[in-house]
Amino acid sequence: MSQSPDVLYMKRVLRLARKGRGLTSPNPMVGALVVREGKVVGKGYHHAAGEAHAEVLALAEAGSQAAGATIYTNLEPCCHTGKRTSPCTEAIIKSGIKSVVSAMKDPNPMVYGKGFERLRDAGIEVVDELLLSEAEALNEAFIKYQVTGKPFVTLKAAMTLDGRIATASGESRWISGEKARAEVDRLRAEVDAVLIGVGTVLADNPMLKLRKVRGKNPLRIVIDPQLRVPMTCNLISNLESTSTLILSTAEASAEKTQDLRDKGITVVPLPNEAGTISFESILNCLGQRGLTSLLIEGGAGLNGIALRSGLVDRVIFYIAPKFLCGEDAKAVVGGKAIEALSSALALENIKVKRLGEDIRIEGRIRK
Repeated sequence: MSQSPDVLYMKRVLRLARKGRGLTSPNPMVGALVVREGKVVGKGYHHAAGEAHAEVLALAEAGSQAAGATIYTNLEPCCHTGKRTSPCTEAIIKSGIKSVVSAMKDPNPMVYGKGFERLRDAGIEVVDELLLSEAEALNEAFIKYQVTGKPFVTLKAAMTLDGRIATASGESRWISGEKARAEVDRLRAEVDAVLIGVGTVLADNPMLKLRKVRGKNPLRIVIDPQLRVPMTCNLISNLESTSTLILSTAEASAEKTQDLRDKGITVVPLPNEAGTISFESILNCLGQRGLTSLLIEGGAGLNGIALRSGLVDRVIFYIAPKFLCGEDAKAVVGGKAIEALSSALALENIKVKRLGEDIRIEGRIRK
C-alpha cells in the first residue's frame, strides 16, 4: 500500500535522527527536513549535546528556500531559553516556514505543547502525532528521564540453555558467541552508563569499554557498599577514555574512599538498607547526575535485585546452545524467587532473532 508524502518524509526524519544514537544524551535524538514544492531543500540531525539542533541545521542548509516551505521533525521544536542553544521555534518563525509537521510533543515540562503554541501564535500551521509510536520508541530513554527523573534501564545477560551464566568456579568467558559479543559493544555505545556489582569486579575484573565498535565509552558504575573493589582492578587503573563511579555507603572505609578519589574515581555514598543499596536509590542518584540510560551487566545478585524492584524497562538475553548441567553453576537471576506464577514478571513486545549459534530475546517488562 502506498504511503503519503508526509509519512515518507517523517520516516526519513527518523532515520536522520538515529544518526545521533549514543551521542546526544541528555538531549533527544532529533532529525529535520525542510521540504519545498515536493523537494527536500534542507536536512539535519542533532549530532551531540551542546551542538546545533536538527531544525537549525536543516534551515541553514535550506537558506532562503525555507520561506513558504514545510519543516518535518520527530520532536516538538524547543521554545525555552537558558540553555546552550537558542530556541528552535524562533529560528523557524524567522525563516518564513509556513507549516510544521511533527511526530510528538517534547516531554520536557519546559516545552510540552508550548513550542507548538508559539508556532501557531506566529501563524504557522502545525500538524502533530505523525508516526507517534515510532518517535516514542526512538527516544524512550529521553521520555522516561523527563517524566520520572530516572534513567531507562536495560538488563542484559548471556546464559546457557539451562539458565546459567558461569560455571561453579565462576568461569564465564565466553558463553555467548562472537556476534552476540559484538552487539553488546553496540549496546554499550548507545547508553550513558554500564552498571555492575562488586562481585563481578572480583570475579571477572572487567574493563567495560568498547572493543568492536567505534563510539563513546559509557560511564562505568560499580555497586560496592563496603568498598571491596581492589585498587589494582581495571576499572580503577584504566581511566584513559572513560570514568568510573562507585556507589558505596556511609559505613565504607573513609580512608579507602579518599584513596579512590585520589585515583580519580567518583565515590558516592548512598543509604545502607540491610547491607545493600536499594535499586530505586541507585536510579534516583543516577537520574540526579543527568544519566538517561543504563545497561546492567551484572551477576545473579544484581539481576535479581533489579528485576524484583520493578524498575527495569527492557531485557535482552543471549541464549547459547550449551548446558552446564548442575545447580552449582551460577544462575542468571539470584535471590529469593517470586512465590506465585500469577506474580511472575512477564515480557511484552518480544523480539527474537538468531545471532550466529545464539538466540537473542528482547522484550519490555510488562508494568
